Amino acid sequence: MSETAKKNVYFFGDGKADGHGKMKELLGGKGAGLCDMVLLGIPVPPGFVISTEVCRFHVENAGYPPGLRDEVAAAIAAIERSMGMRFGDAANPLLLSVRSGARVSMPGMMDTVLNLGLNDTTVEGLAARTGDERFAWDSYRRFVQMYGDVVLGLKPESKEERDPFEVIIEAKKERRHVYLDTELTARDLRELVAEFKAEIARRKGRAFPEDVHEQLWGAVAAVFSSWDNPRAVTYRRMYDIPSSWGTAVTVQAMVFGNMGDDSATGVAFTRDPSTGERRFFGEFLVNAQGEDVVAGIRTPQSVTRAGRKEGPAGDLPSLEEVMPGPFAELTAVYQNLEKTYRDMQDIEFTIQKGRLWMLQTRTGKRTARAMVRIAVEMVREGLISTEEAILRMDPAKLDELLHPALDPKAHRNVIARGLPASPGAAVGKVVFHADEAEELAGKGELVILVRVETSPEDIHGMKAAQGILTARGGMTSHAAVVARGMGKCCVSGAGAVHVDYKARSMTIDGRSFAEGEWISLNGSTGEVYAGRIQTKDAELSGDFGKLMGWADTHRRLQVWQDDGLMIGEQGPEPVHALLHQAQFLARQVTPHQVTHLGLEGLGLVDNRRRQPRQEEEERHRRAALGARPPGGTSDPRT
Repeated sequence: MSETAKKNVYFFGDGKADGHGKMKELLGGKGAGLCDMVLLGIPVPPGFVISTEVCRFHVENAGYPPGLRDEVAAAIAAIERSMGMRFGDAANPLLLSVRSGARVSMPGMMDTVLNLGLNDTTVEGLAARTGDERFAWDSYRRFVQMYGDVVLGLKPESKEERDPFEVIIEAKKERRHVYLDTELTARDLRELVAEFKAEIARRKGRAFPEDVHEQLWGAVAAVFSSWDNPRAVTYRRMYDIPSSWGTAVTVQAMVFGNMGDDSATGVAFTRDPSTGERRFFGEFLVNAQGEDVVAGIRTPQSVTRAGRKEGPAGDLPSLEEVMPGPFAELTAVYQNLEKTYRDMQDIEFTIQKGRLWMLQTRTGKRTARAMVRIAVEMVREGLISTEEAILRMDPAKLDELLHPALDPKAHRNVIARGLPASPGAAVGKVVFHADEAEELAGKGELVILVRVETSPEDIHGMKAAQGILTARGGMTSHAAVVARGMGKCCVSGAGAVHVDYKARSMTIDGRSFAEGEWISLNGSTGEVYAGRIQTKDAELSGDFGKLMGWADTHRRLQVWQDDGLMIGEQGPEPVHALLHQAQFLARQVTPHQVTHLGLEGLGLVDNRRRQPRQEEEERHRRAALGARPPGGTSDPRT
């Protein structure tokens, strides 16, 4: 690249990084976080980020800026040197992941491709190098399935149709008389690869690409294009994210959680995202890859021994018990990250043959109750100031605290139990498809979306529904994470629920519920009830009162009642009015008036306008990382 050429690719790995955490606009949240973790000395597989500017160029010009391919080639060479492997090499192949990464978290809305670089030749080399034929063919099966979906577009053609790849897998398991994917043999997986490729050729009219460079650029294009897929557009509209931002693409050396019983993958939060409790909270799967945890296809295990009794697989040991060494490393990492960012972090990790690798850190989505509790407790812990705590409040989420709860005195007929994935109550008519949920909600109907497991394509239905119920998935599944971010009640992993999409019904212990029948959910206990249960007004916690007290000390705007008393002087009830009236006022004024009137002190300023908080957080982050020039590559350990 010439000295005048624009830099589009940013490398990270081996203790050095071309970027850092302040570069989210250019590198996306994922890329910026990976660079920061490298500079903190945290184990991260080497990789590179293609910037958001390239995304905008690609959308506008249907191509790439000059010199990009040369920059990518140089970055791949750097990964090869770091890993001691070669991309496309028959004997020692380097495999890559290709992931999206906008500047703000958009969980599951854009696309990912894993195990890229496998073909009919390199899979044999991977099998020989690892001495594990089953692992190699399992990785290849996953790659063909994911690439066929994301890049080649082999998807269900109707909402009643199942994923065509999953149909083939289920047929294979049925013929082999096995229940789990992990019970399939290397021969079974080899046959699945051939069957997947045949289905792609039959339905898409093209052969699966064998050239690894064609695979790479196909994946990069698909991830950039996913910025404008329907679910991403819907999500951006819901959360007021500008389309002009674009997404970065992170390309990274693969590490494998599916190499046997000493390998695993997981998702965790540095605090409980539902309640805000200060405890390490997460789930993992042995001998699996990351999408297995998020998709909810297999029941995950708890990361901690303490969380094991609450998890969906309470009879299975925790990560703390089965892999104490990697767990201890993971504990040190999460504590380091929360101290650095001074906020709850959502992290992803893989353990390959007993070695821990970190794949992501980002600010974790949380419920309104957790948002308040985390902010208040972090003030007590000395991590943030009272003013920062107030500025972290999202007024739209604060309104969730005022939503009704199920009346504890009402009669309840429990029909199923799952995981309390997102707290609150939901009462509505059963629907099984996102489109119907959106349509009926638009007519004023109360609905509960019931799915085997949700996918990003369900985002509009999840938004419209009062609550979400899934038969599969854990506390870190797609349904759970997205519902918490929306403030929706969610019960996940209710194994007694059997969904029949074509019949538009669900069966629980022999009892059938057709579309349109009423059910109720308790997202705080994970219970599912038949019928329509009465609700009662919510009760605010002491943390909320504490926060409002801090807001009162910082405010410059006062809201008065007709009787001459200022709102908040008559006890807890006027606090509701204070919140509602302040939110109303904030919606009526311009950004300039928000500042002039002092509404910032009530937490009513859009995140994108919170420059003082951003500057304060950056000062703390840089102190943790060690002084370095912007874009520098100094190692904070030296």
